[in-house]
Amino acid sequence: MKIGNFDLEKDGTYIIAELSANHGGDIFIAKETIKTAKEIGANAIKLQTYTADTLTLDSDKDDFIIKGGTLWDGKKLYDLYKEAYTPWEWHKELFEYAREIGIDIFSTPFDKSAVDFLETLNPSAYKIASFEITDYELIRYTASKGKPMIISTGIATIQEIQDAVDICQSEENFEIVLLKCTSAYPAPLEDANLKTIPNLAQTFGVIAGFSDHTIGVTAPIIAVALGAKVIEKHFILDKSIGGADADFSMDKQEFADMVKAIRDTQQLLGCVTYNMDNKKKKNRRFARSLYVAQDIKVGEIFTEENIKSVRPSYGLHPKYLKSILGKKATKDIEFATPLAWKYVE
Repeated sequence: MKIGNFDLEKDGTYIIAELSANHGGDIFIAKETIKTAKEIGANAIKLQTYTADTLTLDSDKDDFIIKGGTLWDGKKLYDLYKEAYTPWEWHKELFEYAREIGIDIFSTPFDKSAVDFLETLNPSAYKIASFEITDYELIRYTASKGKPMIISTGIATIQEIQDAVDICQSEENFEIVLLKCTSAYPAPLEDANLKTIPNLAQTFGVIAGFSDHTIGVTAPIIAVALGAKVIEKHFILDKSIGGADADFSMDKQEFADMVKAIRDTQQLLGCVTYNMDNKKKKNRRFARSLYVAQDIKVGEIFTEENIKSVRPSYGLHPKYLKSILGKKATKDIEFATPLAWKYVE
């Protein structure tokens, strides 16, 4: 499966820098964020395409006031989304700029009108946010466009995840990535449950990844070690920009450190192999082999005292020790000579 030109099966981990609200209402900051994401090794920048009116109602009723121990408690949903949204009139310029400098760009649509709008920009994929996984008609409509579907599963039941996969496949869209996600901002480490990542891939027959809201780089590294092919993390140029997502976003240095750690993890994981490459063959010289441990005269019996398994590896393999014990020497052999079959009668 490919997202843009990136092959998720061959090219390692696809790292998404989530712009979200981290532009401070300034398109120049947005563009600088895209540029920096490219420079520090992200594979893609992701926007969010909504307006306050496509997400919620402008109501002061208690249902629409945020509560429950979040960063935004006491705020109206409408006001939060109005503050955080990325203006639609920016999208074309941001898409063009990202493509000009060579980084993938796509977005999270939050209603059908956003999908229609994004289709005019030909994104390389679509992302369905955790809180939209229950909007089956949005998933159906988005999947019908035939682009890879990246779906966060933060608040979903296992049945809802299965439903989302089935809906995509019913639209003949089989390019699906499910992201393990904890929908808390920031997310406590004890709620990450990263062992779910390989289970997502196994249970639903799709590619699995991780949308991370924890603080630090530990969780993404472990996620990659567990098989995550996609990592998504909020990115902000500088936390002094502020905004709705700044507190749980990575700044430039933190994101760069994460990218390096992920790439190092990929190298460490490598592949399943038992091949004897040149490095391994070279290092075998320090392995054990059979050596003459005492001067031996012709006709003398080989014993555990006069031949031993020691380093280095220029003598016979230690597996032959028992078959050689009790046999006679064909000639005089000096101490510290590597044992060879020519010395064995």
